[in-house]
This record gives sequence, C-alpha cells and structure tokens, in this order.
Amino acid sequence: MDAKLVKDDYRPSADEPFMNPTQVAYFRQKLNAWRDDILRDSRETLENLQEENVLHADIADRASSESDRTLELRTRDRQRKLISKIDSALRRLDDGTYGYCEVTGEPIGIRRLDARPVATLSLEAQEKHERREKVYRDD
Repeated sequence: MDAKLVKDDYRPSADEPFMNPTQVAYFRQKLNAWRDDILRDSRETLENLQEENVLHADIADRASSESDRTLELRTRDRQRKLISKIDSALRRLDDGTYGYCEVTGEPIGIRRLDARPVATLSLEAQEKHERREKVYRDD
C-alpha cells in the first residue's frame, strides 16, 4: 500500500492485525515526514549559522552568540543520530522486522510505536534494559 493512501485521520489500533499493510504505510509515512522535518530544520540551521557569521563588537554579545551556536550544533548532532535511527526503522519496514522487539521478538505495542516510531524494544524489554543500565552506572 502506498504511503499516500493512508488517510490523515487514520490511527493504528491494537484491534487490527499487527503490521498490516495500512499500519506499515502509516509508519512509513510518519517516519519519512519526521525525517523530512529534521532535514529541513538542519538546512535552515546551516543557513542561519552562515548568515550569523558576523563579528560582535560586544564581548557579551559574542559569548551569547557562541553559546547559542554551540547549543544549536549539539541539537543538530542529536538529530543526525535520530536520522540514523529513522533510516534503520525504514529498513526494518522494508524487511518486515519493524514493530518487533529486538530482544524478545514479540510485537512492540502500537501505542508505543505511535509515540516512538524508532523504538526497537518492547516496553518491558526497554524497562529491563534501563534497570540494568542503572545498576552498572551506579557501580
């Protein structure tokens, strides 16, 4: 099913077969739109950074501008990593593994996928992973 055929008011539901063609098209459309938004924002950021390449006479203005640039670049770096996760999710849609937990192989809940379309772990597996991470971090 072509992603353009998914109606704007469609929301996947646990009452329908898991990862049916409509759900797959819905998530593909959602992931592509998210990716496009991030890339557009990144282009705008680069344009703004190039335009802002103005020297500030006041040291406080210069420091504030540098701080803003650093924050913006850190945000863009996080988004670059998110693009990688989105691309990975799109590949999983192509190979039929999207929506299934990488640890248990069980379906990740529709509500979780709708909220976090790049999720690779079920809620239970994610919680277990976070608990294990916290234990090792506390050592």
